[in-house]
Amino acid sequence: MGFFERLKQSLAKTRNSLAEKVESLLKFSTKIDEETLEELEEILITADIGVDATEKLISRLREKVKAEKIKSPEELKEALKNEIIKVFPEPKFDIIPPSVILIVGVNGVGKTTTIGKLAFKFKSEGKKVILAAADTFRAAATEQLSIWGQRVGVDVIKHQEGSDPASVLFDAIQAGKARRADIIICDTAGRLHTRKNLMEELKKLYRVSEKEYPEARISSLLVLDATTGQNAIAQARIFKEAVNISGIILTKLDGTAKGGVAVAIASELNLPVLFVGVGEGVDDLQEFDPKAFVDAIF
Repeated sequence: MGFFERLKQSLAKTRNSLAEKVESLLKFSTKIDEETLEELEEILITADIGVDATEKLISRLREKVKAEKIKSPEELKEALKNEIIKVFPEPKFDIIPPSVILIVGVNGVGKTTTIGKLAFKFKSEGKKVILAAADTFRAAATEQLSIWGQRVGVDVIKHQEGSDPASVLFDAIQAGKARRADIIICDTAGRLHTRKNLMEELKKLYRVSEKEYPEARISSLLVLDATTGQNAIAQARIFKEAVNISGIILTKLDGTAKGGVAVAIASELNLPVLFVGVGEGVDDLQEFDPKAFVDAIF
């Protein structure tokens, strides 16, 4: 199955909650008036696009309807699709070796699995990857990452449970330099209930990367679970305050009707969505394409 077909399949629930309602509204609209736009606004909000993002979209649509004299439902739908595509910031994420990538996010969003899939993707592109098991607080996190390392054939640097995450990353950087690795991907803890400590820990990991590997490009990618809808935006805000987030990885798109949250994240936080998880397979982490995403929904 090609990427677009897999994306389309994974967005089936979102399509039901968003596109089908839009289609239904427009099918019975004889003219494009304020009432049509208000009903469209309601559909977008309930599809987890969020109040702020929806208000911006409807405001731009209103202007477009006037300026371009849009009269047919089909023209309005095309205008809506184009406005949604424009919401997504241009991804500026190039892997230029050497790179250190910190993977951040709360527990349960699929960080460790995402790291395994990223390692598989980069290795498939011919890059040498090392994983750093710096989530030393969650029981079995290191073991889980080690299993992924074996599965995709990359080295994992680990310490015993409860040790200092920064020392794990320090050792991974030394190993990366010695083994001429292109990319070091670092797993991190996600304990939001101890928010202050967690954020300080992330800042420390960033400092260690800068100090020990000044020639490396350092990125922080935030993993969010699409099934949590608007909660994902609240999480993104917290992490954005602590570290410089380079972009978003949105997981579990295939299990939710809340895929519209990708639009809300991009609009409200001005963060690019870089990758999306569209299934359980090792190759089911795909680079995000705004146009393909919108086409798959509609």
